[in-house]
Amino acid sequence: MKIIIGGAGEVGRHLSKLLSAENQDIILIDDNEENLNFPNNYEIMTVVGNPTSIRDLKYAGVASADMFIGVTPEESINMTACMLAHNLGVKKTIARVSNEEYLLPKNAEFFTGLGVGSLICPEVLAANEIVSALRSPWSRQWWEIAGGIILIGIKIRENAPIVNKYLYDIGKDEKIYHIVAIKRDDQTIIPSGSDQILQGDLLYITTTKEHVEDVKSATGKADMEINKVTIMGGGRIALKVCDLLPRSMQIKLLEINKEKSYRIAEKVDDNILVINGDGRNTDLLIHENIKNCNAFISLTGNSEANILACVAAKSLGVQKTIAEIENLDYIQMAEKLNIGNIINKKLIASSHIYRFLLDADVSTIKCLTFANADVAELVAREGSKVTKKQVKDLRLPKDMTLGGKICNGRAEMINGDTIIQAGDHVVVFCLNTAMRKIENYFN
Repeated sequence: MKIIIGGAGEVGRHLSKLLSAENQDIILIDDNEENLNFPNNYEIMTVVGNPTSIRDLKYAGVASADMFIGVTPEESINMTACMLAHNLGVKKTIARVSNEEYLLPKNAEFFTGLGVGSLICPEVLAANEIVSALRSPWSRQWWEIAGGIILIGIKIRENAPIVNKYLYDIGKDEKIYHIVAIKRDDQTIIPSGSDQILQGDLLYITTTKEHVEDVKSATGKADMEINKVTIMGGGRIALKVCDLLPRSMQIKLLEINKEKSYRIAEKVDDNILVINGDGRNTDLLIHENIKNCNAFISLTGNSEANILACVAAKSLGVQKTIAEIENLDYIQMAEKLNIGNIINKKLIASSHIYRFLLDADVSTIKCLTFANADVAELVAREGSKVTKKQVKDLRLPKDMTLGGKICNGRAEMINGDTIIQAGDHVVVFCLNTAMRKIENYFN
């Protein structure tokens, strides 16, 4: 597939690397030549030019391209570039935007008519992930799929009933949840029955809604009420989180820029107290009675500052911390420092764009923050390989596992005797190396 990406910022560069690793034909356009420098192991064609230039788009071969993705920081450039690319012959277009109004379903037909096929707003997607994390504060990851399958990421502590157990000893009688992956140190494992669960493992577990409590019990987790939240940073993600959280919640928003803090205070609701200060300052946190706070969310544009602020909040007794970490190199360090949930706009945006690139019927894809793995919800097509045998006889690759399925609106776990029916929605967990193999089973 030939894909042209307009904009070599953080999202554009990450997406280019991700897709080039899958042998896609990638052309990256940016007017800053320095942004187009890549290591030799990435096969990416670069064009120094403007994504809104007809001449530059033609030079990049837009007429023969399968997709154009506009991901510059400026939504007007992305929208214009998509319109031009569409009229020059590209098959699909995707634009990154910041205006939430554009995302309303009633506007979809209007933008399609203009030549902008799909829209994504990483800030809105990130805010939704944060709100979801606060609804299930005992987990590191929570992803609910339409129909009732839930993927939960859980850090295993020494008090967990399943610690030191082998997978073949878990759920012998009834399969009410499925451990689809184990993240141990820097390795992600698609486990078999002979794998053992160890203290410190990050487990990825699929289950159905009615058995979430069983998962919570097995992993030694307890409910936690979140009603007092402190947010550090007054950017777009933070303001969207404030807008999405219930009005009954007490929210303190720390903004280091004095003028900006005044502007924010004039806009937000009465349940939000805006404070001019630095969340890395432990004296400030103590003065603001941080120990009585249920959750601390650090959303500045500085990954190091967000990590340090969450570490400070943890040391002062805050149970739930969430950090925005855009530098991918810092994610492993943040995990080792026991920072809870991590938000990365590049991964979130890539997840939503990536599903447009697979030939199989894909509803959603999620790139997992802590693991070099993806989760996809796919529809089994009539006559596809996955529908022809019991799961145990499919000879699935070792870097792929089936986490559950939705059949006739009912969520079910999958075992070796399961036969996938045409039309079933199947949750597939796979390492990054296996995403393309999915198509061979579901097409």
